Amino acid sequence: MKKNKGLVFFASIFFSVNLWAQDISGTWQQIDDKTGSPKSIIEIRKEANNTFTGKITKVTPRVGYTPREICNKCPAPYTNQPILGMEILKGLKHVEGTKNYEKGRIIDPLSGKIYDAKMKLNASDKRLTMRAYVGVSALGRSQTWIRLD
Repeated sequence: MKKNKGLVFFASIFFSVNLWAQDISGTWQQIDDKTGSPKSIIEIRKEANNTFTGKITKVTPRVGYTPREICNKCPAPYTNQPILGMEILKGLKHVEGTKNYEKGRIIDPLSGKIYDAKMKLNASDKRLTMRAYVGVSALGRSQTWIRLD
């Protein structure tokens, strides 16, 4: 009987740690998929409805690039909103039993385009692969986001 209690105890710790590790809440460095350079810092938080939201907390300076401050090509409610502090990721949901997140929406504040979004957390929980697409995932772009905290 004691062996079974010990096994149950360790199994519960393993599964609770495993579930915690899959939470993408935190601070992430967005890497530009075209240049490979750091682009911005994104803070992802879990909302009360168990979806994830991300906002830009810092625009990373890059050599030869003057960052745009206002989202001037973006549709409402993003029109003329400052890029710094902008909530660019909404509605992302964890897929139970996996390290995948889907059904989100993300806006590219430089182009003003809104995309469907899904993400996958790697085995070490230190990198996210973010896939932005229109309609079909195969017709999209991927970015790597690196955990900072």
